[in-house]
Amino acid sequence: MSDQASIATFVPEEPGEQNTRRAFLVAAGAAGVLYAAALGYPIYRYLASPAEMALSATAVTEVTLKDAHKLPLGSVLMFKFGAPPAMLIHHEDGRWIALSAVCTHLGCTVQYEPQADRIHCACHGGVYNAYTGANVSGPPPKPLKLFKVTPGDAGVEVSRS
Repeated sequence: MSDQASIATFVPEEPGEQNTRRAFLVAAGAAGVLYAAALGYPIYRYLASPAEMALSATAVTEVTLKDAHKLPLGSVLMFKFGAPPAMLIHHEDGRWIALSAVCTHLGCTVQYEPQADRIHCACHGGVYNAYTGANVSGPPPKPLKLFKVTPGDAGVEVSRS
C-alpha cells in the first residue's frame, strides 16, 4: 500500500459553503419540527377530547334559553350545553324536546328535518327519532341523549336530569 493512498487530502471549505449548509440544516430541522407538530396535534386532540367532553358534560347541568318559549311550532333552536351542541325542538303538536346534537357514530353535528320529522346526520346517513332520540337507521350505535325540558314565561329550561 502506498503512502499516497493513506493520506487524506484536506480541502478547506469556502466560507460561503459552510453558511449554506448550516442554513439548510436549520431549515430542514424547522420543517421537521413543524411536520411532527402537524402529525401530533390531531393525535393530541383525539386523545384529549373524551376528557374535555366528560368534564364539560358534568360541569353544566342546566341551561335557561331566554325567549325560546317564542319558538314557532315545527322549528328548532341549536344551543351549547357546555361544550357540545344540543337542540331544542318545538314540535307541531306543541311538545318540547331537547336532545344532544352530536351523532353517536363519529361525533358529527346532526340536524332536525321538520318536513320528515326526523333528526339526520349528513356525515354517514344516520337517522334518529325526533321525539325520543332513538337511533332509527344508519351506523349510529346509540341514541342521542334526551334532556328534561321545562318551558316557562321567561324562557325554556333544559336540564340533564
